[in-house]
Amino acid sequence: MSENNKSCSEECSKESCEECSKSPESLIEKTHEFNSIKKVIGVVSGKGGVGKSIVTSMLAVLMNRKGYKSAVLDADVTGPSIPKIFGIKEKAQSNELGLFPAKSKTDIGIMSVNLLLENDTDPVVWRGPIIAGTVKQFWTDVLWGDVDYMFIDMPPGTGDVPLTVFQSIPVDGIIIVTSPQELVSMIVEKAVKMAQMMDIPILGLVENMSYFKCPDCGKEISIFGESHIERIATDNNITNIAKLPINPKIAAACDKGVIELFDGNWLDNIADNFEKMIDSEK
Repeated sequence: MSENNKSCSEECSKESCEECSKSPESLIEKTHEFNSIKKVIGVVSGKGGVGKSIVTSMLAVLMNRKGYKSAVLDADVTGPSIPKIFGIKEKAQSNELGLFPAKSKTDIGIMSVNLLLENDTDPVVWRGPIIAGTVKQFWTDVLWGDVDYMFIDMPPGTGDVPLTVFQSIPVDGIIIVTSPQELVSMIVEKAVKMAQMMDIPILGLVENMSYFKCPDCGKEISIFGESHIERIATDNNITNIAKLPINPKIAAACDKGVIELFDGNWLDNIADNFEKMIDSEK
């Protein structure tokens, strides 16, 4: 510690000193003045391809069905899939006040870089800081309006964008998505430890592609190996878990952009836990 900093910490008050007033909270960005966003939940994964965007979409739909206003901020800038899952083809609109999110068929607010590109298949060839800055603008510049639950579909891993989200947006907690393979389970530990380092509560653990249920005999077959979700949850004191099966109907609903029509109860306990977050503040 320098002598100046030592003197500062001993003699001044935090209200009057610029150095002392610098704290982790000062990194949080304010959303647009016209927004009222109650809860922000990040959906993360240690690696790609485990179904994070599907889980994000299904959770947003579940909370919407419960009568809450939900929204999805697609932070996976280089691999955006949320508009496709919701069947949104129109581009985002804007005026002098800011950007407006697209609306799904059931009025879920959606913002994704694909809503800003001329063609959905145009690649986003940007460096990390620009991508992170874009995600931050989705929080600060988009006119989300009144939102009870905002879900942030994160890119996989523990790089620039997750760090930017955790530092810049007031995230209330995260859901971690994994799959049964032992390798993936190891990578999940990295996501867990990052959340703990950033002091972000882990609200649940979802194992996607957990099993396949035979349509003839009803037997559950572990195609990708035995589940590790209970062990991971126990080791990291995570109490809320869910298992999503391999179900061709889920994939079909996403491909056709009709996820809002799909019905399944696998994530109900996770959604019920979200509901308690707001109820506890009433």
